[in-house]
Amino acid sequence: MRKLKNNELDRLSVTDFKLAKKTPLIVILDNIRSLNNIGSVFRTCDAFLIEKIYLCGITAIPPHKDIHKTALGSTETVAWEYIENTLSLIEKLKAESIKVISLEQAENAIMLNHFKPEPNTKYALVFGNEVKGVAQNVVSNSDYVIEIPQFGTKHSLNISVTTGVVIWDLFSKLNF
Repeated sequence: MRKLKNNELDRLSVTDFKLAKKTPLIVILDNIRSLNNIGSVFRTCDAFLIEKIYLCGITAIPPHKDIHKTALGSTETVAWEYIENTLSLIEKLKAESIKVISLEQAENAIMLNHFKPEPNTKYALVFGNEVKGVAQNVVSNSDYVIEIPQFGTKHSLNISVTTGVVIWDLFSKLNF
């Protein structure tokens, strides 16, 4: 085997990315404090053609050098918008028939491996603060709560890791 060179990767141009059919997923970052995590989420969203990212509450917005360090230019490809109040955004999205999923450990949460996305349905995925998680009022107003099964002594993953795991899982279920 031989590693591929960058020019062999068939990467989309920024223009082609913007014109490409997007995965019917929206990402909502609910009060994320780490700029490196925000940048990593942008990069993951670029990799899987995510439709849009909403940055809410204290979540920082581009341009910022610490976001750029991990985003590697994906803040220029992935559509994003700042909305201060996460709950208001969720109410707006639900009025547009978008199903809201909070990623959280909660009563009656569905394990990610058991979640089956509905065909022809758009989902908004809410990822919460590194310490406090997704706000309770957001969890209470979600259509679903999904949890990633974990088996070790720590029952939390970094927000950027969680985003990668969940987006890959849903992308696979929607596209394969």
